Amino acid sequence: MFQDWVVFIQSIAKHRMASAPAQQPTLTVEQARVVLSEVIQAFSVPENAARMEEARESACNDMGKMLQLVLPVATQIQQEVIKAYGFNNEGEGVLKFARLVKMYETQDPEIAAMSVKLKSLLLPPLSTPPIGGAIPTS
Repeated sequence: MFQDWVVFIQSIAKHRMASAPAQQPTLTVEQARVVLSEVIQAFSVPENAARMEEARESACNDMGKMLQLVLPVATQIQQEVIKAYGFNNEGEGVLKFARLVKMYETQDPEIAAMSVKLKSLLLPPLSTPPIGGAIPTS
């Protein structure tokens, strides 16, 4: 599902890219921790939490609607934080930040844990439907 989010952000970035190439911000592991922490905290700001909850309720746990309703709100919340660190204020900036975090996940357990936390804020809990609709009794 995280891959769905990345593909979605990539498609937004392709449509919004400016004619001039954007400068790629670089962050150290320590800076990436700080930014990731601020992004996670931004989701708990009451206004942002209300925006996310409203989008989730409208999506009704439907993945297609999640992509249409929840992820744009989540992208906006992230953009508000990462733009202060030199990332583009478009979907492209969020995508570059996600790639940077992914790169550091393998190097830093704290970033890996925060990345899992962020993904849990963005994606609905998975529920597995029963196969065949009934539980066998034999």
